[in-house]
Amino acid sequence: MTPPVGAVGVIGAGAVGQSVALSLMANGWCREIAVTSGRATSAQALVADLEDMQQLLGAPTRPRATCVAQMHDCAAVVVCPRAKFTNTATADVRMAGLTANAPLIKALARALGGYAGVVVVVTNPVDVMSRLLAEVSGCQRVYGVGSNTDTARYRISLARFLDVPADSVTGHVIGEHGDNAVVCASTTRVDGQPTAVPLEQVHAELHARPHRINQGIGRARCGPAGAVLAALRATLGLMDGVIELCVNTDGHWRGTPLRFTSGHPTVCLPDLDASEADQLADADRKLHAAYATITPHHSTQGD
Repeated sequence: MTPPVGAVGVIGAGAVGQSVALSLMANGWCREIAVTSGRATSAQALVADLEDMQQLLGAPTRPRATCVAQMHDCAAVVVCPRAKFTNTATADVRMAGLTANAPLIKALARALGGYAGVVVVVTNPVDVMSRLLAEVSGCQRVYGVGSNTDTARYRISLARFLDVPADSVTGHVIGEHGDNAVVCASTTRVDGQPTAVPLEQVHAELHARPHRINQGIGRARCGPAGAVLAALRATLGLMDGVIELCVNTDGHWRGTPLRFTSGHPTVCLPDLDASEADQLADADRKLHAAYATITPHHSTQGD
């Protein structure tokens, strides 16, 4: 059976890039995985490893090493490189990569200029990097995956606090993928019914969970890879539904629930209470200010 999607590009052969490529190979719904990395040897090594997996599984997906300039024929490109820097931050941990990762994303954005496919950004701070890539490249279909991961963690955590199945919880985390994430507690439902959300416990767990993952295995990889695959399925029209992705909403690049129908998104922001609306405004101001520090020549609308 011929896979429904042509090629998917993966930029970055680190922990997340490897996990994304592995998941794409195992799922088998793209014909090619095009891999590039800052070091050609890393991309070639990952391709060799994927070839072994392809042979063992009899997978229909062919991996190949390439460069960013040759990814314009891909249906989608996943951007997940990370610049070399030591992150010593204890607060705003994801924002610590701002100045280190910005030049890398700018260079990739220039190489992707004119690209018409879907771009899924993973590199942190993902909301700022998504905006940077979109504005420098001119690409029209750019999405960041942070709030999707946050929402999954929220639903898992709340389900455990309330001792209910995670599938019974509906609710969103929006805004920044970071310390200013907004938990939409007022519209959260369990089995379709309103519920009292223990916000202090939820925020503590959302802060602690990534630290536990990083301390145990070095870096989160499976969750982000899952968020990427969910984003690709929605944006490429393989599956309809609601997913939280970073997009430009009224001049603000932030995590927002989007309802996808055959690959076409519609914003479906939930009703916010006064506190949640204030938190979202704070997140917007923070993200605009961060963007201004790396692109002072750009507009800083919303500051």
